Amino acid sequence: MEDEFHELTDRVRAELRSPQDLVAYERLLGLARKNTPAGREELARMLTAVERPLWAREIAAFILGCAGDKRAFETLVLLLNYREPVRCATAAHALGRLNDPRTARAAAALATNPLRTAYALHPVRLLAELRAPQSVPALIATLERLLTPHTPYWRVALACVEGLGALGDKRAVPALRAAAGHPRLAAAAAASLARLGVHEDPPAPGPALGGPAADGAPRAEGGPRPGGGAPGD
Repeated sequence: MEDEFHELTDRVRAELRSPQDLVAYERLLGLARKNTPAGREELARMLTAVERPLWAREIAAFILGCAGDKRAFETLVLLLNYREPVRCATAAHALGRLNDPRTARAAAALATNPLRTAYALHPVRLLAELRAPQSVPALIATLERLLTPHTPYWRVALACVEGLGALGDKRAVPALRAAAGHPRLAAAAAASLARLGVHEDPPAPGPALGGPAADGAPRAEGGPRPGGGAPGD
């Protein structure tokens, strides 16, 4: 976790606004370095304490999640569906190491919820990493929903295509064949089909997914917000 933890702490340091924040930040880093049972207990209390800043709960959840402490689960899932992609990525990294059977179910629910598509990129990637029973059905369902012209979430669709190829389950063949007809997805779909042992002539290009500015990332304005808000709001 070393590189990811350094990226997280460097980012959080830029968010600090007062000397008190810096003291709390240094305290968190000290607990991470000691990695003792008493330290993990203190970190777990931070997840539920009132008026804790989001960055403090994020660091605590990341440390606990990477250590396999399931008390981090709820906070990490909230962050996985957060409006800032960098926090989603941090949460996905920790959830991938948490080894909690609830993780795949939560990621599948986020990936397949049409009201959460703007935040689905990291849940989709996490499902591919987990290789859980929920992974293939959730990625197929999400991909099929996004195979429409002008969807702004073609990067989410691309992550589904790549994930299905990595998972190697032939149930994905019909969805991948459909994806091969979309110019933005065609190369990745062909590669994923090849990994499944399916080789065929490329189809005629279909309608393009997305527009010039569409990147599948959450919008600063107008996108749905998880649960009517986000942790720390």
